[in-house]
Amino acid sequence: AEGLNLCTSGSATSCEECLLIHPKCAWCSKEEFGSTKSITSRCDFLQNLIANGCAGAIENPSSSISVVKNVPLSSKGSGQTHLDVTQIMPQKVALNLRPGDQTSFRVQVRQVEDYPVDLYYLMDLSLSMNDDLDNIRNLGTKLAEEMRKLTSNFRLGFGSFVDKNISPFSYTAPRYQNNPCIGYKLFPSCVPSFGFRHLLSLTDKVDRFNEEVQKQKVSRNRDAPEGGFDAILQAAVCKEKIGWRKEASHLLVFTTDDVPHIALDGKLGGLVQPHDGQCHLNEANEYSASSQLDYPSLALLGEKLSENNIHLIFAVTKSHYILYKNFTALIPGTTVEILHKDSKNIIELIVKAYNNIRSKVELTVWDSPEDVGLTFTATCQDGLSYPGLRKCGDLKIGDTVSFEVAVEARSCPAEDTSHTFTIKPAGFRDTLEVMVTYSCRCGCTGRAAPASGKCSGNGTYACGLCECDPGYLGARCECEEGASADMHNAMCREAEGKPLCSGRGECSCNQCLCYESEFGNIYGPFCECDDFSCARYKGILCSGHGECHCGECKCHAGFIGDNCNCSTETEGCVSSDGQMCSGRGTCVCGKCQCTEPGAFGDTCEKCPTCPGVCSTKRDCIECKLFNSGRLADNQTCQKHCKDEIITTVDALETDDSNAILCAYPVNNCVMKFTYLELPSGKSNLTVLKEPECSSAPSAVTIVLAVIGSVVLIGIILLALWKLLVTIHDRREFDRFQSERSRARYEMASNPLYRKPISTHNVEFTFNKLNKSYNGTVD
Repeated sequence: AEGLNLCTSGSATSCEECLLIHPKCAWCSKEEFGSTKSITSRCDFLQNLIANGCAGAIENPSSSISVVKNVPLSSKGSGQTHLDVTQIMPQKVALNLRPGDQTSFRVQVRQVEDYPVDLYYLMDLSLSMNDDLDNIRNLGTKLAEEMRKLTSNFRLGFGSFVDKNISPFSYTAPRYQNNPCIGYKLFPSCVPSFGFRHLLSLTDKVDRFNEEVQKQKVSRNRDAPEGGFDAILQAAVCKEKIGWRKEASHLLVFTTDDVPHIALDGKLGGLVQPHDGQCHLNEANEYSASSQLDYPSLALLGEKLSENNIHLIFAVTKSHYILYKNFTALIPGTTVEILHKDSKNIIELIVKAYNNIRSKVELTVWDSPEDVGLTFTATCQDGLSYPGLRKCGDLKIGDTVSFEVAVEARSCPAEDTSHTFTIKPAGFRDTLEVMVTYSCRCGCTGRAAPASGKCSGNGTYACGLCECDPGYLGARCECEEGASADMHNAMCREAEGKPLCSGRGECSCNQCLCYESEFGNIYGPFCECDDFSCARYKGILCSGHGECHCGECKCHAGFIGDNCNCSTETEGCVSSDGQMCSGRGTCVCGKCQCTEPGAFGDTCEKCPTCPGVCSTKRDCIECKLFNSGRLADNQTCQKHCKDEIITTVDALETDDSNAILCAYPVNNCVMKFTYLELPSGKSNLTVLKEPECSSAPSAVTIVLAVIGSVVLIGIILLALWKLLVTIHDRREFDRFQSERSRARYEMASNPLYRKPISTHNVEFTFNKLNKSYNGTVD
């Protein structure tokens, strides 16, 4: 289905409403155009209006730009008047913006050669800076020599600070009034504490700088933080006394060895009045409001430094570098360098910071209107475009960089409203002034004709339509409200037998006046359409990816379906390895439906039970831990392994039943890791710090092992033989014992022994005296 026509569906009732719908919507002001039943058809895309016969009567204003002042960029700074030096081009442009119609212009910036420099040296004179004071007594001469290598027009100034001379920041007891160092054995004498003291206005006579420095003595405050922000603000806003030149680059060098007090710290001393951002130097060039105003905030410092085109250089000791580095992110045009504890590297530090400042350009915007959107695209020395970036670095003096500035009005302000805002490079005095007007009215509106005959004399004709006077209705204001229209009711029916105005409106003057609904708009010649009776998905009309038009969802590009809930995009289904759903599923309505058992995740990338999962995780381990493997490229590794949480351990624990144990060979060793999917969708990989390696056995070990094996086998065989023999002997002995127990003779008799006397029994029969006898004869 084609996407919805935003112009025709916007229900615009006037040319101005049409222009606000979309920057590509145009209005047809031709008298006889389209259907008399619909006025929205006059608001359409330009090509549609031309195709429908409205050429020559179309209202379609567009954003425009005109360059008001465009002086060429200068190439050199010194030797010319400040009015001749130009570092930004153009200097003034005028924009006429139609809401939503973006226009753009190009800005060029160049750091000119030999540009004048004003440097104001602001020094912490608390007691801990005493050795630093000794080392800078001849700073002016040496610094001027180095800076004149960079510019032929250099001036130097000097100021100092300690802290507010009130409790608890300083020693205020009477005995400390003239010498707060009384009783301090390491340094028994010092001057009273003070907030800020301007000592030398900017001058090219560097000997005066040396003289002022040699006069200075340190002071002593009670707490560690110093009142340096008070001094920075006064040095920035007291332009006349400091002597800042309009045509010079302004450098403010702030040296300290401790942290600063910031806004609200003053409450500790009873100071509740916020800083007013004004100059408060008295006739003695001392900060007179030190005991009345709180310390300034970072925002106020940033505002005043930018207002006066001042580059602030924090020269701080190493222990406080990180704190001041964080300050630079909050104060535009600020840099920080590490100062040695004795300030011996101060000249090198200043030259380095100056070169750093001159090597970059950053655009800032002042007074940008809320209803105007700005986007920047930087084109730096490498010739590449960087969308969203408004700064360039690594520049050389004389290099030119450009910025494409796109401007878009988000809405229409009140009639005849105009705005002006400023674009300026941070720390530059040069600015680009941008004047903005708004194109929110149609030209045909200015030609409106009251009581026009085209409107039956009952209305104003403008832009092809009649705006009826109160009490009149109709396309030509031909009917009065409440007039009987029963004889024309048929013109309010969509078809014979259908209810008047589809039952959702009243028939008046041959036209349907649709009822208002709390659910949305009812419209159409017969009130047959609305913008709320369409299919929904999860309670959202047309899934939020389409527009409801007369009961049908008109899906936005990239969505299909009755309720527009099905995306045609497949980008969300492409896994990190470039496959569709990781090769484990299909893409349906822009989402993966995993078909591989055990696979899950937005792109089916999670699958602990799938073959090959260990090799996939191995690639991430190799690239993240060892910067090796096929994903060794850093960007590729980050893209493919963004959901992997890798932890190294000395020994793997395999207690978790859900963890998958993986291993792969590495140089004759084995690297092992476990893989566990977390509920958050990420993977937890636990990897051994070192691969497990086993050394190859030596020849001696093998020989000894063979000999030992043979001996062991022999011993085992002998033992087995001995066991069998013992068992056999015991069996034979048991059998002998059994036979012996069954013998019938006594153990004491010898069965082989015979007596020397033998006895024989003879059987015979004889008759004696006619008697028979049986018996034996011995």
